[in-house]
Amino acid sequence: MTDLEGLLRQRMAAAFATVAGEPVDPAVRRSQLADFQSDGALALSRKLSSNPRAIAERVVAAAQLDDVCERVEISGPGFINLTVTDAVLGQLLVEVCADDRLGVAASAAPETITIDYSAPNAAKEMHVGHLRSTIIGDAAVRLLEWQGNTVIRQNHIGEWGTPFGMLIEHLLDIGETEAAHELSVGDLNGFYQAARRKFDADEAFKDRARQRVVALQSGDPTTRRLWETLVGESKKYFATVYARLGVRLTDDDYDGESFYNDQLQSVVDELDSLGLLRLSDGAKCVFPPGFTGRDGNPLPLIVQKSDGGFGYAATDLATIRRRIKVLHATRLLYVVGLPQRQHFEMIYEAAREAGWLVPPVRAEHVGHGSILGSDGKMLRTRAGVSVKLVDLLDEAVTRAAAVAAEKNPALGEDQRAAVARAVGLGAVKYADLSTDRIKDYVFDLDRMLAFDGNTAPYLQYARARICSIFRRAGITPDREAKQIAVAAPAERALAIALLAFGNVVHDVAATLEFHRLAQYLYSLASAFTTFYEQCPVLKADGETRASRLVLCDLTARTLQLGLGLLGIDSPDEM
Repeated sequence: MTDLEGLLRQRMAAAFATVAGEPVDPAVRRSQLADFQSDGALALSRKLSSNPRAIAERVVAAAQLDDVCERVEISGPGFINLTVTDAVLGQLLVEVCADDRLGVAASAAPETITIDYSAPNAAKEMHVGHLRSTIIGDAAVRLLEWQGNTVIRQNHIGEWGTPFGMLIEHLLDIGETEAAHELSVGDLNGFYQAARRKFDADEAFKDRARQRVVALQSGDPTTRRLWETLVGESKKYFATVYARLGVRLTDDDYDGESFYNDQLQSVVDELDSLGLLRLSDGAKCVFPPGFTGRDGNPLPLIVQKSDGGFGYAATDLATIRRRIKVLHATRLLYVVGLPQRQHFEMIYEAAREAGWLVPPVRAEHVGHGSILGSDGKMLRTRAGVSVKLVDLLDEAVTRAAAVAAEKNPALGEDQRAAVARAVGLGAVKYADLSTDRIKDYVFDLDRMLAFDGNTAPYLQYARARICSIFRRAGITPDREAKQIAVAAPAERALAIALLAFGNVVHDVAATLEFHRLAQYLYSLASAFTTFYEQCPVLKADGETRASRLVLCDLTARTLQLGLGLLGIDSPDEM
């Protein structure tokens, strides 16, 4: 076992169980008074109505720690302080060093997981509002795939419904050739806005647009072909944005609203046969238990409108049914903004009532906050419109290029461009992922691109500095070390930080709280900085030099892997 904290928790849990006669959480955590501290005696004392210090003494007497700890002490009212032996730290590091996964085991019970994320609207350009879902979803894909799960990406784009009647009529008005050119250069917003202005100002155009919606929904071949042109050009545009952002979404991952169009009636029929539908003002609705409005009345999910059309709920119920019954997913993730939480909780409850969402299958709303400007309001341009995602990314890379040129003028042009892309995009992604996802945050490129503090450039530079150690010395890292000596306080702190990686990864895979992984990486880089300042590496002698080089290499590998799981590249030179 290379999970040091897990090893201590296991040993302490056995001792607590001996004292309590039943399983007890030993509450093992890092401590400033020792390497680790166990606080379980305090909680157990209340249950046993006994003095916590006396309980701690009994636990220590029962614990098998002689081969792990050099010192076990009781402090305060019953805290158990644990100091691990240098030999154990060294041996665990040897095992991690030889493992490509750095001691992080793959999932013992891999699952099929669907992740619904990004989901832009066809015929509209992606804006800053799409950033969080796309970045968080991509990090979830990377982490859960790395654990060994089968991950099915679901880009549920909006490409069906009333707006497309308006867009198709506008396409016909300006001509297919002109429209194809306009769309191919990526001016989706201009195309959409021109159609909208015409729709709002021209009643005849509005009537034609409505008739075109009917033709689309009826499967008219010409209308369908024109719709496919609009959607196809939109997908090409989305692909360029995803490539620029460096996320894993592909053409195979699109799962738009239209895909479910012919499944909606069967959803209604199935819910009706189960007795879950009730009429409300002529609409067929599900009323999931536990959800009420401000007036205290039950809240409805409108599955089929009074005019026979289908609501968003019908599509969302169709998606969850398919993901469970056809894709056989056991964990369904929806990376969608927090304002949609209640809607999705109602969808999940309706799916439970329908008998689709039953254990071990579970659905999770991976909610997130918004990106704000310096004024604390939703980030917009000076003209008051949403910031285009491409413009935001280009600005980050451009500014990173200037920083890279100043930081290391010796870099060649191609290398500088690669570094600028890694730093610029990494800065944007890390600022998002290092924030608790349920919170809003202010978009500040100056802070994001800083080389100090909890930023991607700081972490990337920490790794690049380690690479320079080996490059300057002409040394290849030794990944088959037989012995690693850990003695100095800064060495011990770095070793313990390195051995915590696996525990952090498993916790984040369960919670999808990526800021915890970001905070770990920042703490690791900070521990390395202290180590590097206090412990000579290349100037050390013999085994000490070899051991410290292994610690350097393990730190670089852990930073690279951790950042990679967040979707962030790590240049070897900056």
